[in-house]
Amino acid sequence: MSELLECVETGARDNATASVIWLHGLGADGHDFEPIVPELRLPAGLPVRFVFPHAPVRPVTLNGGMSMRAWYDIIALGGNAQQDADGIRDSEQKVHALIRRENERGIPTDRIVLAGFSQGGAIALHTGVRYPERLAGIMGLSTYLPLADTVPAERNEANAGTPVLMAHGTEDPVLPLQMGANSRAQLDGMGYSVEWHDYPMQHQVCLEEIQAISAWLQRVLG
Repeated sequence: MSELLECVETGARDNATASVIWLHGLGADGHDFEPIVPELRLPAGLPVRFVFPHAPVRPVTLNGGMSMRAWYDIIALGGNAQQDADGIRDSEQKVHALIRRENERGIPTDRIVLAGFSQGGAIALHTGVRYPERLAGIMGLSTYLPLADTVPAERNEANAGTPVLMAHGTEDPVLPLQMGANSRAQLDGMGYSVEWHDYPMQHQVCLEEIQAISAWLQRVLG
């Protein structure tokens, strides 16, 4: 049983009928996307609990071994770079525990969206396609699909038809647009329904993107 991560929670509390579990990027924490919730302007008739977990603190090889909040170690970035499979799978189990807690609080799995930005988005995509129960949606912002070679064997049919939202900046210097586009193409090729947006921005989120996220959340949770 994976230990439950500390989380920041906002949005609907006791009356929530849906949940969004939203994972932050490398070196950030659960407060990073908290300010976006009011900007989504979700209707009062859609009470959503937003759960923003804090990733564990661990050394990150790419950043000179400095310890920071990270969902997994990054040895290098690029097509053939070695990946921290153990760290990725450990974070996958931590997300499973958060989903189960939402279930215990009365939110069925098909009313839960897994979301994330950058490294958090990678875990959202990785976990979402493998999860054994149907999710409401999977959202990956400025990110890529890690351990991509293992997806065909490990993906679960429960989420074969789950809506996926991906968005990326065309000028992203951290995770180049092509990394996201390649992951989108792989998911498309396996039959996933991927809604894709790109914006003239760097490794960030813009207002137009927030509006697209809001519209998508209202569709998949409405």
